[in-house]
Amino acid sequence: MAPHAHHHRATLKQSNKGFKSRHASKGSLKAAAKGKPASPSHAGASHKAVAEAGAKKARLNQQSQRRDAKQRANREDAKFFQTSSGGGKVPRIVSIVPMLPSLSGPRFLADILPSLGISENEAAEISSKLDKQGASVIVPAPKFKTTLQINLLPPLELYTTLDAALVSDTIILLLSSTDEVQLEGEAILRCLQGQVGKSNIMTCVQAPLETPLTPSTRSLVHKSLLSFSRYFFPSVDKIHSADTPAESLLLARALCEASPSNINHPEGRAFVVAEGDSGVHWEAYPNDDGSQTHQGLLRITGTVRGGRLSANRLVHIPGHGDFQVSQILAAPPLSLHARRNAAAGMTGVEGQQVALSTPDESAEDLVAHNVPDLLANEQTWPTEEEMDSAPAASGLNAEGKRVKRVPKGTSAYQAAWIVDEDDVDDLDDAEDMSDDEAFSGDEDNGEPRNSFEDDEEEEEMEEVELDSRVDTHKDMAPEEEEEEYETYLRQRERAQQDDMSFPDEIDTPRHLAARTRFQRYRGLRSFRTSPWDPYENLPLEYGEIFQFENFSATQKRVEREAREDGVEIGTRVSVVIKDVPREVLVSRNPRLALIVHGLLQHEHKQTVLHFAVQRNTEFTEPVRAKEPLVLCVGPRRLVIRPLFSQHVRGGGKGVNNVHKSERFLKPGTTTVVSTFGPVCFGKSPCLLLRQQTSDGVPDLVATGSFTSSDPTRIIAKRIVLTGHPFKVHKKTATIRYMFFDREDVSYFQSVELHTKYGRTGHIREPLGTHGYFKAHFDGPVQQMDTVCMSLYKRQFPKWSEDFKPPQGTTRTLPIAGEQEMDVE
Repeated sequence: MAPHAHHHRATLKQSNKGFKSRHASKGSLKAAAKGKPASPSHAGASHKAVAEAGAKKARLNQQSQRRDAKQRANREDAKFFQTSSGGGKVPRIVSIVPMLPSLSGPRFLADILPSLGISENEAAEISSKLDKQGASVIVPAPKFKTTLQINLLPPLELYTTLDAALVSDTIILLLSSTDEVQLEGEAILRCLQGQVGKSNIMTCVQAPLETPLTPSTRSLVHKSLLSFSRYFFPSVDKIHSADTPAESLLLARALCEASPSNINHPEGRAFVVAEGDSGVHWEAYPNDDGSQTHQGLLRITGTVRGGRLSANRLVHIPGHGDFQVSQILAAPPLSLHARRNAAAGMTGVEGQQVALSTPDESAEDLVAHNVPDLLANEQTWPTEEEMDSAPAASGLNAEGKRVKRVPKGTSAYQAAWIVDEDDVDDLDDAEDMSDDEAFSGDEDNGEPRNSFEDDEEEEEMEEVELDSRVDTHKDMAPEEEEEEYETYLRQRERAQQDDMSFPDEIDTPRHLAARTRFQRYRGLRSFRTSPWDPYENLPLEYGEIFQFENFSATQKRVEREAREDGVEIGTRVSVVIKDVPREVLVSRNPRLALIVHGLLQHEHKQTVLHFAVQRNTEFTEPVRAKEPLVLCVGPRRLVIRPLFSQHVRGGGKGVNNVHKSERFLKPGTTTVVSTFGPVCFGKSPCLLLRQQTSDGVPDLVATGSFTSSDPTRIIAKRIVLTGHPFKVHKKTATIRYMFFDREDVSYFQSVELHTKYGRTGHIREPLGTHGYFKAHFDGPVQQMDTVCMSLYKRQFPKWSEDFKPPQGTTRTLPIAGEQEMDVE
C-alpha cells in the first residue's frame, strides 16, 4: 500500500488591502457617506476634489483650444501659398546658406531641379543665370504645383544672410561632409539663432565630387551633423541631402509642402520681396531742360507678406533708409508658365492696374527729429551761419588760416603740438574713459600748478599761423605698432578686472578739489527709493526726440490699426515708392532680391530705445560702455555707442525708475542697452555685433530683444570714494584719504557714509586742513574696515548712425530707360 501523500497548508492565501485613492471622486465620497452629513474634514476633501476636477477640465479645455488654433493656423498657412490676387501661386522663399567656401550653391540647386519636375532644358536655362557668387532666381515646381524663389547666398557673408533670413520661409544650412564649420560659420549660426525665431530651418549635407558619401559613411556623417545642428537649432529633426535622386525628391517635397510658421508677423509688419530683377523698375524724374535727375520712382513687384501694407505708412529699404509710398497697385497674377520666363518682366499694363491703397491726409511724413523751441525755454543758441561767420570761435583769421596764441619764439611746428582749451575733450567723456587718469597735474609746494597761466604771466605771447595741410603724423614701425596694440589690450583687460574686483571705486584727485571734480554728482539716501526728477538738467538732444504718454497703449493701438488697414496679405502688388535716389539701385546687394519692409506708425521718429540683452558666452573680450557696436533690430542696422545699465527683475521700472549704469557688459546676467534710435514696437529680437575688420565676419557680442521706449528712465553712474579709518573709538572714527581739502569735507558733509562691513554713518566735522574728518556710525567700526561714499550722476545716450555694410562684387542690373549699369 502506497504511503499517504503529505500536503502542506497553502500559504498564498492573503487578502491585500484595498486601493485607497488619495483624491477620491465625488461619487465615491457620496456612496461612502450613505446619506449621512459629511464631517468638516470630509467636506473639505469634497470641495478640494471638486476644485481639482474643475481645474483639470479647464486645463483640458485650454489644451484643446491651443490644438484647434494650431491646426487652424496650419490650414491658413497652407492656403496662403495656393492663390494670389485670384490667380497665380505665391512663391515660397528659400535661402541657401553655405557654411564653408568650398560648398557650391549652384551645384546643390542643380541637383534639386529634376525633383521639382523641371525638364533638362529649363534646368540648363536656370543654371546659366547663376554665378558662383550667388543670385536670386524664380524656380517653378510643376510636380508640386507651386513656385520657389531661391536665394543662393555667398558663403560667410553675415549681413546678406541676415537680410535673407528675415524674409525667408525656409532657410537651408548647407554643410560639408568632410570639412568642419569654422569660427566664422559658427558666428553666423549664432546670429541666425538670435534672429530667425520660429523660421523653418533645414540642414543639408553636400559631399565633394571626388569623395562622395557611401552607404557605410552616410549614417555616421548624418548623425554627427545632426548633433551639430541641434546645438544651435533644436527643432532640426533630420539631415537632408541632394546627392541621390531619392534624397533629392524628399528634400523637394519638404521644401514645397511644408507650412512655414512665420507667414503672419506678430506685430503685423508687412514686407514685399521683389520677384527677381524683373520685379524692380526705377524711373528718374525729368528736369525742366529734359535731363534726368538722380531721384525717381521705384516700382517693386511682389506679394504682400507678414501683414497688411498701407500707403499711409513709410517703408524701409535695408541699408538705404525710409521712404514714402506713392501708391500700391494691383499686379496681375503670374502663372507658372510666365514664371518660367522671369526675364520677360511684368505681364500687365500699367494703365490697367487698379490702385489698392493711396496716401491720404493721415499719411506719415519723413520728419524724424522734433524741433525744440529754445526761445520758449529762455535759451538762445547760435545758428550755424553765425558760428561759421565768427573767426574767433573757429580760430581762423580773415584769410581763412588757423591761428594760435603761443609764447614768443615758438615755431609753427611746435605750436601745432600745444593743446588749447578748445581742443580738450569734454569732461564727461574723459571721466568715462578713465576716472583715475582723467585729471593729473604737477604739485608745487602743495598747490596745483597751471603751466599755461604761469607762461602767460612770465612770457610775451604772439599769434602763429598754422597750415592745416601739413601732415605731421608719421606711422610707427610694424614692431612698435604691434607692441602698442598689445599694451592697449592688456590695459583693457586690466580695467575690466579692476571693475569686477572693485566696482565703481575711484581715487580722489589730490591736486584738484573734489567739489569741482565731482560737481555733477549727487548723493542719494536710498538708490532704490530716493526721488529723482527725470526732467532735470536735460541736454539739448532731448528736445529733438519724441516721447509717448503711454507707450504700451500706443503700441496696442498701432498694431491693431496695422492689422486692419492696408492691402491684404497674400496679394500680388506693385509698390511705387517716391523720391528714391538712383544710388539705391546702384549700390544694392546683387546677390539678394530687393526687399521692402513696411513700418508701423511713428517708427521713423527718433526716441530713446532700451534693449534687454545677454552677452554671448563665446565672446570673451571686454565690451566697454560707449564703445561703437552694430545694432541689428529687425531690418534696421545702426552704429550705436550704447549705455549699459542693470535690469530690474521682471522688467519693471522700480519705485523711482533709477537704474545703475555698468561700465562693462558683464557675462551671465541680463543688461539693458540704451541708445537713441527710431521708434520700435513689439518684442523684436536684436543683435549686438563688433565689426573687427572690413572683410571678416563680425563678432557676436550679445543677443536680446526690445523692451521699451522710455526717455524718463534714469541711468545713474555711481562712483565710490573710499577712506581709511585713522583712529577708531567705538562708533566714532577719524577718516583720512577720502578728501584732501577741508572745504571738500564741508561740501559733501550731508552725504551718507557706509562701510564694507555693513555700517552706515555721517560726517560729524572736518579736522585740520588736509581732508581729515570725524564720522559717527550706527555700530562699532573695525580698524581694517573701509569707509565709502557713493555719488551718482545721470548719463544720457548718444545718437546712433545708419550702418552700411561693405558691398559685394560688380554685377549689371537693368533699369527702366537704361541698358545696363555697374553695381559695386
